[in-house]
Amino acid sequence: MLHRLISTYLFVGYLPKAPGTWGSLLSLPLIWFLYKLGFPYYLGFYLILFPLAVWASYKTSQELNNPDPDEVVIDEVLGMMTVYFFVPPSPLNMVLGFILFRLIDITKPFPIKVFEKIPYGVGIIVDDILAGVYTGLILLLLNQFLTK
Repeated sequence: MLHRLISTYLFVGYLPKAPGTWGSLLSLPLIWFLYKLGFPYYLGFYLILFPLAVWASYKTSQELNNPDPDEVVIDEVLGMMTVYFFVPPSPLNMVLGFILFRLIDITKPFPIKVFEKIPYGVGIIVDDILAGVYTGLILLLLNQFLTK
């Protein structure tokens, strides 16, 4: 049961219609809270969550006999957290980050889709982390451009 709690981000993954969007959106309060605690806490939480997310996602995918179940949204949480290693989670960055992350996560530009195929839960998580990297880099460029 613990793996379901983790993989569905406290059962957010069971919300109807677009669970990935719900997971991404509801990761924002956690991101804000951890960021306010300070970078060591943010990084520490991320580094602890990553292996737990891989384990929980794999176990859930095995139970559901689905390589990437919609209910698993902890990957969206890690992906969204990745964005804010590049830019601070200001209100504007959070709105833009959410929108861009969802667009990139859904469209999966090259080479993200390739990473999705990695087995054992790693692929479930890593493709969203890469979507977070893409999003973070875009926001970093936007922030640089808008502050000049």
